[in-house]
Amino acid sequence: MTIVSVAILHFGEISVTKSCLESLRELDLSGIKLHVIIINNDLRVEFPEVDKIGDLSVKVINNTTNTGFSGGHNQGFRFAVKNGSDFHVVLNNDVSVHKNLIKELINTFKRNPEAGIVSPKIYFSKGSEYHKDRYKKSELGKVIWYAGGITDWKNLINKHRGVDEVDHDQYEEEGTTDFATGACMMLPLSVIKEVGGFDEKYFLYYEDGDLNMRIKNKGYKIFFSPNAYMWHKNAASSSSGSTLQDYYITRNRMIFGAAYAPLRTKIALMRESIRILLNGREWQKKGIRDFYLRKFGKGSYQI
Repeated sequence: MTIVSVAILHFGEISVTKSCLESLRELDLSGIKLHVIIINNDLRVEFPEVDKIGDLSVKVINNTTNTGFSGGHNQGFRFAVKNGSDFHVVLNNDVSVHKNLIKELINTFKRNPEAGIVSPKIYFSKGSEYHKDRYKKSELGKVIWYAGGITDWKNLINKHRGVDEVDHDQYEEEGTTDFATGACMMLPLSVIKEVGGFDEKYFLYYEDGDLNMRIKNKGYKIFFSPNAYMWHKNAASSSSGSTLQDYYITRNRMIFGAAYAPLRTKIALMRESIRILLNGREWQKKGIRDFYLRKFGKGSYQI
Protein backbone atom coordinates (compact mmCIF):
# COMPACT_ATOMS: atom_id res chain seq x y z
CA MET A 1 0.00 0.00 0.00
CA THR A 2 1.42 3.39 -1.06
CA ILE A 3 0.64 6.25 1.34
CA VAL A 4 0.06 9.63 -0.31
CA SER A 5 -0.80 12.93 1.35
CA VAL A 6 -2.34 15.87 -0.52
CA ALA A 7 -2.14 19.42 0.86
CA ILE A 8 -4.63 22.04 -0.32
CA LEU A 9 -4.13 25.67 0.68
CA HIS A 10 -7.47 27.43 1.08
CA PHE A 11 -8.05 31.13 0.50
CA GLY A 12 -11.20 32.70 -0.92
CA GLU A 13 -14.49 31.02 -1.75
CA ILE A 14 -15.11 27.84 0.25
CA SER A 15 -17.09 26.50 -2.69
CA VAL A 16 -13.91 26.52 -4.82
CA THR A 17 -12.03 24.32 -2.36
CA LYS A 18 -15.03 22.05 -1.85
CA SER A 19 -15.24 21.55 -5.62
CA CYS A 20 -11.59 20.46 -5.59
CA LEU A 21 -12.33 18.02 -2.76
CA GLU A 22 -15.26 16.56 -4.68
CA SER A 23 -12.96 15.82 -7.62
CA LEU A 24 -10.57 14.00 -5.28
CA ARG A 25 -13.44 11.64 -4.37
CA GLU A 26 -13.30 10.27 -7.92
CA LEU A 27 -9.61 9.33 -7.82
CA ASP A 28 -8.56 5.79 -8.65
CA LEU A 29 -6.94 4.80 -5.37
CA SER A 30 -6.44 1.08 -5.81
CA GLY A 31 -3.29 0.25 -3.87
CA ILE A 32 -3.12 3.80 -2.47
CA LYS A 33 -4.02 5.21 0.93
CA LEU A 34 -4.74 8.93 0.56
CA HIS A 35 -4.76 11.57 3.29
CA VAL A 36 -5.96 15.11 2.56
CA ILE A 37 -4.99 18.17 4.58
CA ILE A 38 -6.64 21.57 4.12
CA ILE A 39 -4.66 24.57 5.37
CA ASN A 40 -6.97 27.57 5.72
CA ASN A 41 -5.15 30.89 5.33
CA ASP A 42 -8.34 32.91 4.96
CA LEU A 43 -8.71 34.60 8.34
CA ARG A 44 -12.18 35.94 7.50
CA VAL A 45 -13.92 32.60 7.90
CA GLU A 46 -13.19 29.19 9.38
CA PHE A 47 -13.18 26.28 6.99
CA PRO A 48 -15.76 23.76 8.25
CA GLU A 49 -14.42 20.63 9.87
CA VAL A 50 -14.46 17.65 7.53
CA ASP A 51 -13.56 14.16 8.75
CA LYS A 52 -14.30 12.31 5.55
CA ILE A 53 -14.90 12.98 1.86
CA GLY A 54 -16.25 9.64 0.76
CA ASP A 55 -13.50 7.23 1.77
CA LEU A 56 -10.89 9.98 2.10
CA SER A 57 -9.66 11.10 5.51
CA VAL A 58 -9.47 14.90 5.73
CA LYS A 59 -7.68 17.10 8.27
CA VAL A 60 -8.47 20.83 8.47
CA ILE A 61 -6.11 23.43 9.94
CA ASN A 62 -7.61 26.90 10.45
CA ASN A 63 -4.62 29.20 10.80
CA THR A 64 -4.78 32.30 13.00
CA THR A 65 -2.31 34.15 10.75
CA ASN A 66 -1.93 34.08 6.97
CA THR A 67 1.22 32.04 6.43
CA GLY A 68 1.28 32.51 2.65
CA PHE A 69 1.72 29.81 0.04
CA SER A 70 5.16 28.89 1.33
CA GLY A 71 4.35 28.76 5.04
CA GLY A 72 0.98 27.10 4.50
CA HIS A 73 2.37 24.33 2.36
CA ASN A 74 5.26 23.84 4.77
CA GLN A 75 2.57 22.81 7.25
CA GLY A 76 1.54 20.27 4.65
CA PHE A 77 5.11 19.00 4.31
CA ARG A 78 5.33 18.57 8.09
CA PHE A 79 2.06 16.64 8.00
CA ALA A 80 3.52 14.33 5.31
CA VAL A 81 6.62 13.62 7.41
CA LYS A 82 4.60 12.99 10.57
CA ASN A 83 2.12 10.86 8.61
CA GLY A 84 4.86 8.71 7.07
CA SER A 85 3.67 9.39 3.54
CA ASP A 86 5.58 7.82 0.66
CA PHE A 87 4.64 10.76 -1.56
CA HIS A 88 3.23 14.23 -0.95
CA VAL A 89 1.24 16.39 -3.37
CA VAL A 90 1.10 20.20 -3.28
CA LEU A 91 -2.23 21.08 -4.89
CA ASN A 92 -4.02 24.34 -5.67
CA ASN A 93 -7.56 24.65 -4.35
CA ASP A 94 -8.86 26.00 -7.69
CA VAL A 95 -8.42 22.76 -9.62
CA SER A 96 -10.31 19.61 -10.44
CA VAL A 97 -8.37 16.41 -11.00
CA HIS A 98 -8.79 13.46 -13.32
CA LYS A 99 -9.19 10.09 -11.62
CA ASN A 100 -5.77 8.94 -12.91
CA LEU A 101 -3.79 11.83 -11.42
CA ILE A 102 -2.18 10.21 -8.37
CA LYS A 103 -1.52 6.82 -9.97
CA GLU A 104 0.12 8.33 -13.06
CA LEU A 105 2.33 10.67 -11.03
CA ILE A 106 3.50 7.68 -8.99
CA ASN A 107 4.11 5.72 -12.20
CA THR A 108 6.39 8.48 -13.45
CA PHE A 109 8.49 8.15 -10.30
CA LYS A 110 8.62 4.38 -10.71
CA ARG A 111 9.92 4.73 -14.28
CA ASN A 112 12.35 7.50 -13.37
CA PRO A 113 14.14 6.93 -10.03
CA GLU A 114 16.20 10.10 -10.60
CA ALA A 115 13.03 12.24 -10.40
CA GLY A 116 12.81 14.57 -7.42
CA ILE A 117 9.56 16.26 -8.32
CA VAL A 118 6.83 15.64 -10.92
CA SER A 119 4.00 17.79 -12.30
CA PRO A 120 1.09 16.67 -14.52
CA LYS A 121 -0.38 18.11 -17.69
CA ILE A 122 -2.75 20.90 -16.71
CA TYR A 123 -5.61 22.33 -18.75
CA PHE A 124 -7.56 25.54 -18.25
CA SER A 125 -10.93 24.90 -16.67
CA LYS A 126 -13.71 25.70 -19.11
CA GLY A 127 -14.29 29.44 -19.14
CA SER A 128 -11.00 30.45 -17.48
CA GLU A 129 -8.89 30.51 -20.66
CA TYR A 130 -6.87 33.66 -21.34
CA HIS A 131 -8.39 33.99 -24.82
CA LYS A 132 -11.91 32.61 -24.50
CA ASP A 133 -13.08 33.67 -27.96
CA ARG A 134 -10.26 31.89 -29.72
CA TYR A 135 -11.57 28.37 -29.22
CA LYS A 136 -14.41 26.23 -30.51
CA LYS A 137 -16.87 24.95 -27.92
CA SER A 138 -15.55 21.43 -28.47
CA GLU A 139 -12.01 22.59 -27.59
CA LEU A 140 -12.86 23.99 -24.15
CA GLY A 141 -11.39 21.84 -21.41
CA LYS A 142 -8.58 20.82 -23.78
CA VAL A 143 -6.69 24.13 -23.76
CA ILE A 144 -3.27 23.67 -22.15
CA TRP A 145 -2.20 25.71 -19.12
CA TYR A 146 1.01 23.71 -18.41
CA ALA A 147 2.74 20.94 -20.33
CA GLY A 148 6.17 21.35 -18.80
CA GLY A 149 8.16 24.46 -17.96
CA ILE A 150 10.81 26.52 -19.75
CA THR A 151 13.06 28.94 -17.86
CA ASP A 152 14.33 31.95 -19.82
CA TRP A 153 17.41 32.75 -17.72
CA LYS A 154 18.35 35.79 -19.82
CA ASN A 155 15.09 37.56 -18.93
CA LEU A 156 14.38 35.52 -15.77
CA ILE A 157 10.93 34.44 -16.85
CA ASN A 158 9.36 31.03 -16.27
CA LYS A 159 7.14 30.04 -19.19
CA HIS A 160 4.59 27.25 -19.42
CA ARG A 161 5.17 25.06 -22.44
CA GLY A 162 2.06 24.69 -24.59
CA VAL A 163 0.08 27.43 -22.85
CA ASP A 164 -3.03 28.50 -24.84
CA GLU A 165 -2.63 25.58 -27.26
CA VAL A 166 -5.42 23.09 -27.82
CA ASP A 167 -4.18 19.62 -26.92
CA HIS A 168 -3.71 17.46 -30.01
CA ASP A 169 -1.33 15.03 -28.28
CA GLN A 170 1.66 17.23 -29.13
CA TYR A 171 3.02 16.95 -25.57
CA GLU A 172 2.69 13.25 -24.86
CA GLU A 173 6.33 12.47 -24.09
CA GLU A 174 7.24 11.93 -20.45
CA GLY A 175 10.53 13.57 -19.63
CA THR A 176 12.57 16.19 -17.85
CA THR A 177 11.50 19.80 -17.76
CA ASP A 178 12.94 23.04 -16.38
CA PHE A 179 10.43 23.40 -13.54
CA ALA A 180 7.41 21.81 -11.93
CA THR A 181 4.48 24.07 -11.14
CA GLY A 182 3.21 24.78 -7.63
CA ALA A 183 -0.35 24.28 -8.92
CA CYS A 184 0.34 20.55 -8.64
CA MET A 185 3.61 18.88 -7.75
CA MET A 186 4.35 15.49 -6.23
CA LEU A 187 7.48 14.83 -4.18
CA PRO A 188 8.78 11.66 -2.50
CA LEU A 189 9.06 11.89 1.27
CA SER A 190 12.80 11.16 1.00
CA VAL A 191 13.31 14.32 -1.10
CA ILE A 192 11.26 16.44 1.30
CA LYS A 193 13.42 15.23 4.20
CA GLU A 194 16.64 15.93 2.30
CA VAL A 195 15.81 19.28 0.70
CA GLY A 196 13.23 20.73 3.08
CA GLY A 197 10.09 22.68 2.18
CA PHE A 198 9.46 26.08 0.66
CA ASP A 199 11.59 29.08 1.60
CA GLU A 200 9.19 31.26 3.61
CA LYS A 201 10.87 34.52 2.67
CA TYR A 202 8.96 34.31 -0.63
CA PHE A 203 5.53 34.07 1.05
CA LEU A 204 3.74 33.94 -2.33
CA TYR A 205 5.09 33.43 -5.89
CA TYR A 206 8.51 32.08 -6.95
CA GLU A 207 8.68 29.78 -3.93
CA ASP A 208 8.00 26.83 -6.24
CA GLY A 209 10.82 27.94 -8.56
CA ASP A 210 13.18 28.15 -5.59
CA LEU A 211 12.22 24.65 -4.41
CA ASN A 212 12.75 23.34 -7.94
CA MET A 213 16.26 24.80 -7.99
CA ARG A 214 17.19 23.38 -4.59
CA ILE A 215 15.98 19.94 -5.66
CA LYS A 216 17.98 20.13 -8.91
CA ASN A 217 21.05 21.30 -7.01
CA LYS A 218 20.84 18.08 -4.97
CA GLY A 219 21.18 16.09 -8.20
CA TYR A 220 17.53 15.21 -8.81
CA LYS A 221 15.61 15.88 -12.02
CA ILE A 222 12.27 17.60 -12.63
CA PHE A 223 9.74 15.59 -14.63
CA PHE A 224 6.59 16.27 -16.65
CA SER A 225 3.98 13.50 -16.57
CA PRO A 226 1.64 13.81 -19.60
CA ASN A 227 -0.62 10.91 -18.63
CA ALA A 228 -1.56 12.58 -15.34
CA TYR A 229 -3.79 15.58 -15.84
CA MET A 230 -6.16 18.08 -14.25
CA TRP A 231 -7.94 21.40 -14.87
CA HIS A 232 -7.02 24.76 -13.37
CA LYS A 233 -9.25 27.79 -12.86
CA ASN A 234 -6.50 30.33 -13.36
CA ALA A 235 -6.03 33.03 -10.68
CA ALA A 236 -9.15 32.08 -8.72
CA SER A 237 -7.66 33.28 -5.41
CA SER A 238 -5.76 36.32 -6.73
CA SER A 239 -6.84 38.12 -9.86
CA SER A 240 -4.34 38.54 -12.68
CA GLY A 241 -2.68 41.96 -12.76
CA SER A 242 -3.64 42.73 -9.14
CA THR A 243 -1.66 44.85 -6.68
CA LEU A 244 -0.91 41.61 -4.82
CA GLN A 245 0.79 40.21 -7.93
CA ASP A 246 2.53 43.53 -8.58
CA TYR A 247 4.10 43.40 -5.12
CA TYR A 248 5.04 39.73 -4.64
CA ILE A 249 6.06 38.92 -8.21
CA THR A 250 8.23 42.05 -8.45
CA ARG A 251 9.94 41.53 -5.08
CA ASN A 252 10.31 37.76 -5.33
CA ARG A 253 11.67 37.82 -8.88
CA MET A 254 14.50 39.88 -7.44
CA ILE A 255 15.01 37.39 -4.59
CA PHE A 256 15.01 34.44 -6.99
CA GLY A 257 17.32 36.19 -9.44
CA ALA A 258 19.81 37.16 -6.73
CA ALA A 259 20.00 33.50 -5.68
CA TYR A 260 20.12 31.68 -9.02
CA ALA A 261 20.45 33.91 -12.09
CA PRO A 262 23.70 34.22 -14.08
CA LEU A 263 25.75 37.37 -13.44
CA ARG A 264 24.63 39.15 -16.62
CA THR A 265 20.97 38.65 -15.67
CA LYS A 266 21.62 39.88 -12.12
CA ILE A 267 23.07 43.12 -13.51
CA ALA A 268 20.07 43.49 -15.82
CA LEU A 269 17.72 42.96 -12.87
CA MET A 270 19.41 45.74 -10.90
CA ARG A 271 18.99 48.11 -13.84
CA GLU A 272 15.37 47.06 -14.22
CA SER A 273 14.75 47.65 -10.51
CA ILE A 274 15.91 51.26 -10.90
CA ARG A 275 13.47 51.77 -13.79
CA ILE A 276 10.65 50.35 -11.67
CA LEU A 277 11.51 52.66 -8.77
CA LEU A 278 11.30 55.61 -11.17
CA ASN A 279 8.34 54.63 -13.35
CA GLY A 280 6.68 51.48 -11.98
CA ARG A 281 3.26 51.05 -10.45
CA GLU A 282 2.86 51.75 -6.73
CA TRP A 283 3.08 48.16 -5.49
CA GLN A 284 5.87 47.29 -7.90
CA LYS A 285 7.90 50.13 -6.37
CA LYS A 286 7.14 48.86 -2.86
CA GLY A 287 8.24 45.38 -3.90
CA ILE A 288 11.60 46.70 -5.10
CA ARG A 289 12.07 48.78 -1.95
CA ASP A 290 11.33 45.80 0.27
CA PHE A 291 13.80 43.65 -1.68
CA TYR A 292 16.62 46.11 -1.02
CA LEU A 293 15.48 46.60 2.59
CA ARG A 294 15.37 42.79 2.94
CA LYS A 295 11.77 42.97 4.06
CA PHE A 296 10.78 39.44 3.13
CA GLY A 297 8.00 37.04 4.07
CA LYS A 298 4.62 38.76 4.07
CA GLY A 299 6.40 42.10 3.64
CA SER A 300 4.45 45.35 3.28
CA TYR A 301 1.38 43.93 1.58
CA GLN A 302 -1.73 43.62 3.72
CA ILE A 303 -3.79 40.50 2.98
